[in-house]
Amino acid sequence: MGKKRIAIVGAGAVGAHVGGYLTRNGKDVTLIDPWPEHVEVMRTRGLTLTGLTPPECFTVNCRAIHVTELQAATRKGLFDIAFVSTKSYDTIWATAMIKEYLAPNAFVVSLQNAINEERIAGVVGWGKTVGCIASTISVELREAGHVYRNVQLGGARHTVFRVGEVHGRKTPRVEEVAAMLACVDSVKVTDNLWGERWTKLGVNCMRNPVSAATGRGGNANDRDPVTRRLAIRLAGEAVRIGKAHGYQLEKMYGMEPELLMAAEGGDKSAMETCESIMLEATKFRNDEQRPSMGQDILKGRRTEIDYLNGMVVAKAAELGLKVPANEGIAAVVRRVERGEVAPSPELVSGI
Repeated sequence: MGKKRIAIVGAGAVGAHVGGYLTRNGKDVTLIDPWPEHVEVMRTRGLTLTGLTPPECFTVNCRAIHVTELQAATRKGLFDIAFVSTKSYDTIWATAMIKEYLAPNAFVVSLQNAINEERIAGVVGWGKTVGCIASTISVELREAGHVYRNVQLGGARHTVFRVGEVHGRKTPRVEEVAAMLACVDSVKVTDNLWGERWTKLGVNCMRNPVSAATGRGGNANDRDPVTRRLAIRLAGEAVRIGKAHGYQLEKMYGMEPELLMAAEGGDKSAMETCESIMLEATKFRNDEQRPSMGQDILKGRRTEIDYLNGMVVAKAAELGLKVPANEGIAAVVRRVERGEVAPSPELVSGI
């Protein structure tokens, strides 16, 4: 049997980063993306990855195609594994597109922010759906064919990739995906996909919208007491709602869920502890790091606000609970996204 054919649908920051490492490691990878210039650079000059240490900086020749070239690209064989690494709002069409080019026993891996497994399953079925969380990876596609990583490798300090089945069992196929991703960074197979997903959602909710609303990077917001405490409140509300829905949560950004919930509930000591952890974390990334939603605002693109903080608000409403910080930041980001106001730290001061 030959190599498994791997498709990465959405060769943005995360998709290209992972695809570049897999390609360098000898895997049969096809990067599929709708941005013509990005595709052209990758297949003519190669894909360049830049990290914080010399081993992370390299250019690799890769197979990259535009979405319009997918049919021709599969004449030599169907795909065995498809990573969907698009924005949440593009999940359904991206999955429907690749579905027609999957081998009979193939499956689709959600390598995305937010919680999109149900959307993927709605297209290919639950039996062909696998989840993969990329935690604290902080990559950025600043120009065509070039991805920057702005934080240190996770390694033994932090597990970046968590691969799991929707039913929680550890199967050969998730072990296979985990083994593949080990060449990129630290990885584990999880039996708690939904808890891991909600945990990552909480991290996204505390990082992404604050950057989008203020126009600042992660370190600048973490060093500002106002935005630092807002981020903790956003995460604490997400913890409270996740627990109310029965999720088994992990640490969020190095903080225990109970600590975040206590801080959000008004415990001054808990808030101070959370703040010290956040300030310490600024040492592990450079000042250029900007969460993906902040990048979207800079590039004039649609954000995932409705799939992140908007989801916390919706899930809170299902239980008749209130999440004023998440509701407030979501409203601000939507105004920024529509062009009604410019990003500014002042926009979040009253949340």
